[in-house]
Amino acid sequence: MTAVTEAATSVPNAILLDDNRWDRVLAATNGEAAACYQCGTCTATCPWGLVAGPSIGVRSVIREAQLGIDGWADSVWRCTTCGACEARCPHQVPIGEVMLGLRSLAWRERTVPSGLANVLWDMHWDGNPWGRPPSARSAWAAGLDIPRFDPATHTTLLYVGCTASYDRRAQKVARAVVGLLRAAAVPFGTLGDDEPCCGDAARSLGNDAYFERIVMANTVRFKEAGVASVVTVSPHCYDTFASHYGAAGDQFQVRHYSQLARDLIAEGRLSFSGFDATSATFHDPCYLARHHDETEAPRAVLGAIPGLELTEMARSRAETLCCGGGGGRMWMETPADERFATARVREAAATGASYLVTTCPHCISCLEDGVSVSGARDLKVIDLAELAMLAGCASASPSSTEAPHD
Repeated sequence: MTAVTEAATSVPNAILLDDNRWDRVLAATNGEAAACYQCGTCTATCPWGLVAGPSIGVRSVIREAQLGIDGWADSVWRCTTCGACEARCPHQVPIGEVMLGLRSLAWRERTVPSGLANVLWDMHWDGNPWGRPPSARSAWAAGLDIPRFDPATHTTLLYVGCTASYDRRAQKVARAVVGLLRAAAVPFGTLGDDEPCCGDAARSLGNDAYFERIVMANTVRFKEAGVASVVTVSPHCYDTFASHYGAAGDQFQVRHYSQLARDLIAEGRLSFSGFDATSATFHDPCYLARHHDETEAPRAVLGAIPGLELTEMARSRAETLCCGGGGGRMWMETPADERFATARVREAAATGASYLVTTCPHCISCLEDGVSVSGARDLKVIDLAELAMLAGCASASPSSTEAPHD
């Protein structure tokens, strides 16, 4: 033992610098953590500052991880990866990816909140983070007679995703998307019960090794199925395929359904009879507005609906306020006074709009919970596809948005 080490260990609460540990942090974050120069801009931007509890101190998390301080990983699980901080970071650090990288380190050091391992086991055994039977994956489509995807006859694979397949509320969104595609005569099919999980939950919870296994398996499955064009219900699935499948994702084109709907309207293949008069405000999902700079496609659809007045919230487009469901937070409990969605619903209610529209199943779940907590009972949370169907989407079946029965 050196004199320096002896001196350090004799001091209460002394922390020994460990270069090997810093190397592990850099490896887990692909070196991006080194670019943080401790300015604190991210902490000031973090939406956690709007609710109970402190904002996430990213610089503190990085330093605590570097030093191996007990409890260093506690804050990494609060991040929703909304991207608000990244837009203002002077060094353009991909902070969300840094936080996910630190989560991967937390898995290796067994400092993971209880219950999250069960989410990954559900994905392993059942093929979805909801822990529901694979044989029930296409139950959402009961009565719709959706064909199995066939590259010889279908131009598009509708990728429903785990949430819209199993969550009762989100199933209605999937059925509404089907209504839009059929109204525009888009040749499409699904993979039915064989549809795989895209892997978003594994990636967002920081288990990158498992996510890579999912990517490899899905790449083979999509190639064997002849998939060249994918349309997703969820922005999270869209982001996963478009941004995190690497070269594997180059074998197919992927779009969010709102982007396809915008294009169909522009081509004259989709129209609406509209409303006598109603109003809506739009909540931009972080994974469309920030992660993919897509804010106009949903508004193009809303703008094509006669009789609908769009009233924007102060925080819209790239300045949107996170609903709180991203970054794996859907699988973690958040106390009622710490939910961003409650603040967001109050902003929406202040516009006087009848509808709070969004395009993400996670946002739907969080915002409806926000309506319950805030008491804004006159505000209807609805997905864009559902609103389009209510607006009399051309040739849509009246039953296309009904929820399936158990």
